[in-house]
Amino acid sequence: MQLADFTHFLRSTRVTRRFPHFPSTLQVHIQGLTSTQRSCRGIWPADLSESDRQPGRAQLMSKGVAAGVAAVLSLAAVQAFAQGAGTAAGTSTTTSGASSNGVFDLLVGTYTGSGKSEGIYVYRFDTGTGAITRLSSAQVVNPSYLVVSKDRQHVYAVNELPGDNGPASQRGGISAFRFDPPSGQLTFVNRVSSDGNDPAYLALSPDGRYLLTANYSVASNPGGSFAVFPLKGDRVDPSVLTVHHDGGGPVKGRQDNSHVHSTVFSPDGRYLFALDLGADKIYSYRYTPDGSRGLFGPTGSRYKLVKPGSGPRHLIFDQAGKHAYLTTEMNASVSVYDYDNGKLTLRQTLPMTQPGFKGKVGGGAIHMSPDGRFLYATNRGDANEILTYAVNPSDGHLKLLGRHSTLGKTPREFAIDPTGRWLIVGNQDSDSVYFFRRNPDTGELASDPKRLEIGSPVDFKFVSPS
Repeated sequence: MQLADFTHFLRSTRVTRRFPHFPSTLQVHIQGLTSTQRSCRGIWPADLSESDRQPGRAQLMSKGVAAGVAAVLSLAAVQAFAQGAGTAAGTSTTTSGASSNGVFDLLVGTYTGSGKSEGIYVYRFDTGTGAITRLSSAQVVNPSYLVVSKDRQHVYAVNELPGDNGPASQRGGISAFRFDPPSGQLTFVNRVSSDGNDPAYLALSPDGRYLLTANYSVASNPGGSFAVFPLKGDRVDPSVLTVHHDGGGPVKGRQDNSHVHSTVFSPDGRYLFALDLGADKIYSYRYTPDGSRGLFGPTGSRYKLVKPGSGPRHLIFDQAGKHAYLTTEMNASVSVYDYDNGKLTLRQTLPMTQPGFKGKVGGGAIHMSPDGRFLYATNRGDANEILTYAVNPSDGHLKLLGRHSTLGKTPREFAIDPTGRWLIVGNQDSDSVYFFRRNPDTGELASDPKRLEIGSPVDFKFVSPS
């Protein structure tokens, strides 16, 4: 890590690393600081003995380091952890595994605060006939985002707490489950703190060693962050790294501080992008699991600015890894970027709303068809529709083909089945899921969808049962 990168990183973030179980230490040596510049401090867990309270043995939080600081990081602890961590299979964003007969398990995450939902539901879905059969459910609080391991044996869910009206002192959680695809049964394993408020997203590292969450944080304290959790066997372990962003945006009440909404790995697995809705920035980090440059370190560019007040939410990449697509929540737009070696270059931005639209908006989920020819995105607020775009194969640019009502309120997430024949969208505030038959050749959605009633459905993942 270059010195310039490191000093800027400390000015714009607050970093917490935990390595209480390793003999190696993480040390920061700072030279040439005046008394007013010494802003690095150790924070120790209460159960550590005095002999263990050495620099870096527990947590290190650094902020506001002045220019000219000479910083040297000893990364032995990171290396020891990376070498000793358990492994789990990787994951894709919406599907896991392949099914030869077009039959899949469909996992549905929900909000449970209304009392209308138990937590996670598992259905058997036949893409040939459209038949839907409920298999099981798991009681868990606010599993609003799910991720499935590549081997299909593990499911992880956020516990999105405390919510808009909960106490700021309450932390969210991450829950781990064993999953048996043939039977569709989930078995609870354990739960850990998300190390922040209102976790809204999960991502598995490309090597399957770590699980990452984006803590949106409605409350200004502790503010938005992302946290990194090691995976060991069936369990998710407490976080070993938490990164807070500072700053905000121009929209009062929505952008008073950082709100990290998602964490997305690059197609080559070398970089992580943290989308900060509150700061109007896409932060970029190097991922070096061998510990040679720290587990995650800032890139030379550090972040990509988006339009002030737009609020970046979700990011996806095309199959070739050459283009990225972004939804912004607060101004409801879709943007196209060229991607190359950790860098995003803006090429196109399209509004989701029709000219003259006066109601509330809320750009939401974004996904591509399995063949990469079409892109879909949801707009919530008063629009409550899903938009269909054609993808230009030469430059990745988008052309709007049409918009379709989701037949309910607040379409937070959706999924396209692996065969490309169905698009499934959940209406959070209408307690409904609609299964739209999709034309793979034209991208068009049929006008006679199947309806399934579920309390506050908000996320969907397909898994092959065999």
